[in-house]
Amino acid sequence: MHIFDSVTKTKRRFEPLIPGKVSLYVCGPTVYDDAHLGHAKSALVFDLLRRVLEAEGYDVTYARNITDIDDKIINKSREAGISITELTDTYTEAYHRDMSALGVQRPTLEPKATESLEAMFDLIQKLLDTGHAYQTSNGDVYFDTGSDNGYLSISNRRQDEADTQQRVESFGEKRHPADFALWKGVQGDAVAFDSPFGKGRPGWHTECSAMIEKHLSTHMEYAIDIHGGGADLLFPHHENEAAQTRCATGHELARYWMHNGFVTVGGEKMSKSLGNSFFIKDALKAYSGEVLRFFLLGTHYRSDFNFNEEDLLAAKKRLDRLYRLKKRLFGMKAVEEKTPFQAALLEALGDDLNISKALALLDEMMAAANEGLDANPKDKGFKRKVLADLAYVESLLGFGTMNPYAYFQHGIDEETKAKIEGLIAARNEAKQAKDFERSDALRSEITALGVQLMDTPQGTFWEKTE
Repeated sequence: MHIFDSVTKTKRRFEPLIPGKVSLYVCGPTVYDDAHLGHAKSALVFDLLRRVLEAEGYDVTYARNITDIDDKIINKSREAGISITELTDTYTEAYHRDMSALGVQRPTLEPKATESLEAMFDLIQKLLDTGHAYQTSNGDVYFDTGSDNGYLSISNRRQDEADTQQRVESFGEKRHPADFALWKGVQGDAVAFDSPFGKGRPGWHTECSAMIEKHLSTHMEYAIDIHGGGADLLFPHHENEAAQTRCATGHELARYWMHNGFVTVGGEKMSKSLGNSFFIKDALKAYSGEVLRFFLLGTHYRSDFNFNEEDLLAAKKRLDRLYRLKKRLFGMKAVEEKTPFQAALLEALGDDLNISKALALLDEMMAAANEGLDANPKDKGFKRKVLADLAYVESLLGFGTMNPYAYFQHGIDEETKAKIEGLIAARNEAKQAKDFERSDALRSEITALGVQLMDTPQGTFWEKTE
């Protein structure tokens, strides 16, 4: 397997630190609002990476953090008049619900910032003890970027002296403009935690380094195999994480760095300040989660992604073809069978998640499957092979997970669905009683609701009329 390393800017052969095992850490959400397209893109990319690594035979430990203490969280809880815990629990649950709808598997570990304070204290103390950090008179603890000879080796950029990299105002006792807060001292009755450095809150970057050391570190030359996140995190967030870890532990943070591209809406970079932050929960009202998954994964992960309705509809039509093929094989039980298609699909995704090649292979497989079914509709061996390929696509890509009839029901509200199911049950009773006049009348009533019926050996199914 080969992946593109953001630091060396080259595609590198993947070689894990420990044979057969992979440690993967991805920066997760700050839970003060609903998940948007940027959250979804990153979560989907690394969900796919995890699936590919597991298909390659690796035992993957995947950690994705939850930032549940932050100035934005504090401000939002005050505005809403609820506790921080109530706010963060609400949005953490919403995040999980949205990601589940997109077929994103839960990570192996999901540490929260508020549960990792001791690990952060240990990290900060090591940096203070070794002279890589210093404390100011107001209780802030800063990382001394001038003490790290490797600083900026991750992002490969020149430091802008005016760039303070802070989420809070710069303080006059900083030694260098680039120094960043490890701990922010808090006075008065503001939200704060007790620490060896006084009351305060952790800095932006501290939690990730601390969590990696606590949960994943190999304590070898590198703490973990792969660190991932959005391209906007490369600097300063990942640069500063790497500096903290390097100076506190003596080892580098990650052997490989992977970053997914920006998400744009209507050609503009997605930003709350631009008013174009598109929430997943809103998109799910109009499209199934699997359609959104197919669409968001359809562009290579390192490319910037432009969300627009026209391309989304095109992606849906492409996914529709997969479900129409599933309908042709409905009722047959899938068996595991290795095929050349499966090997080719894994090889394509093993090349830095080459999704374009993977989807082209999927299109070719579906076309060949339909041709084969047309030519030999009773060939059970061929059908088993196609089913095995579809099951592999479901496992590796997360496409085709639904009942094919249920897939084509999206857009029908729950009340109408219940009415349709009731009418189908009444029609079945009429057919059993050989009351064909009533059966036909009920069929007409059902189709008038914008759906079509399919009577199969497995029962009666329905789908939305295109």
